[in-house]
Amino acid sequence: MATAKTARKTVNGVAVDDLLTTIEAIGATPSIAKFTFRLRNQWNEAAQNQSIVDKFHGAGQEVSHPLPFVLVADEPAVLLGKDEAANPVEHLLHALAACLTTSMVYHAAARGIEIEEIESSLEGHIDLHGFLDLDPGVRKGYQGIRVKFKIKADVPEERLQEIMQLGTGHSPVFDSLTNGVPVSVTTERL
Repeated sequence: MATAKTARKTVNGVAVDDLLTTIEAIGATPSIAKFTFRLRNQWNEAAQNQSIVDKFHGAGQEVSHPLPFVLVADEPAVLLGKDEAANPVEHLLHALAACLTTSMVYHAAARGIEIEEIESSLEGHIDLHGFLDLDPGVRKGYQGIRVKFKIKADVPEERLQEIMQLGTGHSPVFDSLTNGVPVSVTTERL
């Protein structure tokens, strides 16, 4: 006797049934929603340093990635680096773009909205007078970030705007940047 397989429903490459099961599980057991992401960073030389991402805590347990991820940061030559990797503020733009995009895709999938393509371009403005302590009135970080999305989906214009708002309305990175997040820093001797 042959057994019929039920086709898994996917929207935007997301296994919607699994996504909805996850949402239900978190609704039923709120404690599994608490995640702690972490990494270890080590300075190499000059502007170069690298971070290792290998474990996180989530869904009530310690989870290891199958292989550790290595994130390298450097600075361009004009900022005295070797220009062998994106610099930290470029990594921040990447984190923002990736999180906004993922938030759009997942939340659209949960609503049954199919997206064919998403592209984004980000631009952040920094004045080095702040970083170099040349002007205490100038902020050290980004003074502003502009994000532009191009979305291909067979939906009316107002629905396209709704898709974009799924990103800004649900992205943890967007929320952290626009609402601020407490950061504590300590040090000890190596």
